[in-house]
Amino acid sequence: MGSKIQTWNMIGAKLMLALMLLSWASSVSCSVSYDRKAIIIDGKRRILISGSIHYPRSTPEMWPDLIWKAKQGGLDVIQTYVFWNGHEPSPGNYYFQDRFDLVRFIKLVQQAGLYVHLRIGPYVCAEWNFGGFPVWLKYVPGIAFRTNNKPFEDAMQGFTQKIVNMMKAERLFQSQGGPIILSQIENEFGPVEWEIGAPGKAYTNWAANMAVGLGTGVPWVMCKQDDAPDPVINTCNGYYCENFKPNSNNKPKMWTEAWTGWYTEFGGALPHRPAEDMAFSVARFIQNGGSFINYYMYHGGTNFGRTAGGPFIATSYDYDAPLDEYGLLREPKWSHLRDLHKAIKQSEWALVSADPAVQSLGSNQEAHVFKAGSGCAAFLANYDTKYSVRVNFGNGQYDLPPWSISILPDCKTAVYNTARVGAPTSQIKMVPVGGFSWQSYIEETVSAFGDDTTTKDGLLEQISLTRDASDYLWYTTDITISPNEAFLRSGQYPILTIWSAGHAMHVFVNGELAGSVYGSLENPKLSFNDQVKLRAGINKLSILSVAVGLPNVGLHFETWNTGVLGPVTLKGLNSGTWDMSKWKWCYKVGLKGESLSLNTLSGSASVEWLEGSLLAQKQPLTWYKATFNAPPGRSPLALDMSSMGKGEIWINGQSIGRHWPAYTARGSCGGCSYAGTFDENKCRSNCGEASQRWYHIPRSWLKATGNQLVIFEEWGGNPTQISLVQAARTS
Repeated sequence: MGSKIQTWNMIGAKLMLALMLLSWASSVSCSVSYDRKAIIIDGKRRILISGSIHYPRSTPEMWPDLIWKAKQGGLDVIQTYVFWNGHEPSPGNYYFQDRFDLVRFIKLVQQAGLYVHLRIGPYVCAEWNFGGFPVWLKYVPGIAFRTNNKPFEDAMQGFTQKIVNMMKAERLFQSQGGPIILSQIENEFGPVEWEIGAPGKAYTNWAANMAVGLGTGVPWVMCKQDDAPDPVINTCNGYYCENFKPNSNNKPKMWTEAWTGWYTEFGGALPHRPAEDMAFSVARFIQNGGSFINYYMYHGGTNFGRTAGGPFIATSYDYDAPLDEYGLLREPKWSHLRDLHKAIKQSEWALVSADPAVQSLGSNQEAHVFKAGSGCAAFLANYDTKYSVRVNFGNGQYDLPPWSISILPDCKTAVYNTARVGAPTSQIKMVPVGGFSWQSYIEETVSAFGDDTTTKDGLLEQISLTRDASDYLWYTTDITISPNEAFLRSGQYPILTIWSAGHAMHVFVNGELAGSVYGSLENPKLSFNDQVKLRAGINKLSILSVAVGLPNVGLHFETWNTGVLGPVTLKGLNSGTWDMSKWKWCYKVGLKGESLSLNTLSGSASVEWLEGSLLAQKQPLTWYKATFNAPPGRSPLALDMSSMGKGEIWINGQSIGRHWPAYTARGSCGGCSYAGTFDENKCRSNCGEASQRWYHIPRSWLKATGNQLVIFEEWGGNPTQISLVQAARTS
């Protein structure tokens, strides 16, 4: 009897041990942590290669292909922001469908066998309208963004908690067996904290503690936040991050934004970052002990609708990324980085197991050698920007081109050099596949004291009235001119001066366009200053003020103004100069065409359109409509808008974004050497041409036949020159 009891006790003990081991194995197999060397997944240190793909900047139909190409390019992780204003357009009303179906996007990444870094923010910057904040947040009583302010912190915590709870409900955190291995709270707040001082520091600590308290089971990061409190990891953003050091010896060296290019602004040249320099910056980061690198962007995509921020950010968010705006491989960048990733992965065990020994190879050359047991990996670097060198290392000699790094996964064989590019360069080719037969409708100019206007004393800020429901706000008033005014006889018409906080405006006098003015990203403020033809009696002054995206970065950008704030003056009258700023002004939000929903099939049927010889051309404030069939095939499509001015485009009721091909690129463009430190003013193209000529039409937005294309044109253009083009890349 005793031996049986003893046997059962032994069996019970073994069973308990087995259960404990199973429990431990289960916890290890679904765990993320970190140490000073790397992120640790399932008990294993990892060198992680990540790339940013923002789900709303492409369509759900594009997502699987983008993710697959990212995986083929050697990525382990997909990084994305979460876009608050897309998900909560009004307080408590949430939207997670179509391009904003965050759960679907993450599950597709998981199905591809990749991890996710979820940057909840919820401030994102990202050249996205209002930095991702919903405009309604600006009007919460007593609020101040991104500081020690309870109304803001309450709203921010509410949305962050909403997203975390969604992810938990779908079991998407790695601690639950899901793909999310990292989350980010806030975004590039360090420089702001430095400016605002103690309230900023308190907010940083609050945000970090709030995030950690949500219990996701995965590490949190804060980028560009040198004082990120433990256990939050502070990370680097920039063109180069090799010299970055985390604020604790217990945290890994992480690069959350390695900029693959730069954004395009209306009026700006197109930036390009050479593949050689991109690879050099990554190899340099890894050789200096870095273990996580994320390409911002890996696929930039499109700022559909009115999601572009800035202001003046273009509709294309191509970013010179390895996958271009249409999802096509940008060569040689895509292949060159893929091969870099292979070389890094071949060296992974040594990289995560040892610290580098640095050895001089010359006046501007050095080796970083990682030795661990029988493993050895070496990075041989030439920092000279002009000269190739031959260096001696180990028992061999190695030729290093200027500004390059060779990777030797076994400390003997150079399998990759950052300056030696194997893939041919691909060029985007736009092939016309069809034109359009157009109809037009003229937008009405709004006059003061009409039934559909609101009258106020003085000039009001634009967004306070529009709440960003439209880019457009009419400012109107009446100017009564006495028959005794001298200018009526001399012909020396008075000068009208209008000062605006931004971003563009069209000035009409008695229904006729007197002029258009616009600002820029660097200086969004603008003024109109010109003679205006006035007559005796009542003259109708109508100003159409136009927003071109709300600011997404800057100290308390929620307080920045838009619209005609004055002064508005009229100079050259018998009595001198009139200040009209405090007169009675009438306001109307949006366009008549917007209120009639002319961009939709049903709305467009509510007005009479003109065509043929009556078609309006080169006339401001004109709506255009055409119907077309989808061309065969699967190639990406775009509109060539080079004959148009400025406005917005819709396909089957969905906005593909603002167009502004008439804003030509300023600045200097010229030759481009990969060697030497890169910034966004180097290697630019398109000076003197449209900042953006082509506008992406997602294939999934089209039907086989009977697609409706609607364009609102502010400036006036020639729609007969618009063509549908097919995008392809050729070597």
